[in-house]
Amino acid sequence: MSTAHHPGVSTGWTGWVRFAGVILIINGVFSGLQGLVALTGPDTYYLSTQGALFLFDAKGWGWWNVALGVLLILTAVALFSGATWARIVAVVVAGVSAVVQLMLIPAQPWWSLIVIAIDVLIIYAIIAHGDELRTGETPSNVAS
Repeated sequence: MSTAHHPGVSTGWTGWVRFAGVILIINGVFSGLQGLVALTGPDTYYLSTQGALFLFDAKGWGWWNVALGVLLILTAVALFSGATWARIVAVVVAGVSAVVQLMLIPAQPWWSLIVIAIDVLIIYAIIAHGDELRTGETPSNVAS
């Protein structure tokens, strides 16, 4: 007996695609909360790194995070249904997240590397196995 993979058959990777959706929801909730805190908090956000000081307008940053949080949550919900557009948006968002984490490596190296690794796993799961969410089938063993 051997196990064969058929294009219309779901594999264990659908669990990873669902994991990607759950992580996107959690990320969306955190982004939304960060945005709300920025909107209700002080007018300026300061980030001090070795040799540099970055100043951000907290209101603009807050609205950006609220919008991003809503987009992440809606994308994750659509990802569970297997929508093609949701897979594309999720890959783009995970890619942007990885690039942003590259910029944060000097400030938080371990956290950044962990998030980059998770983003790469999310991208792989969605690209390689995202179609399986639509099938709704379970894996089967085929005798040869």
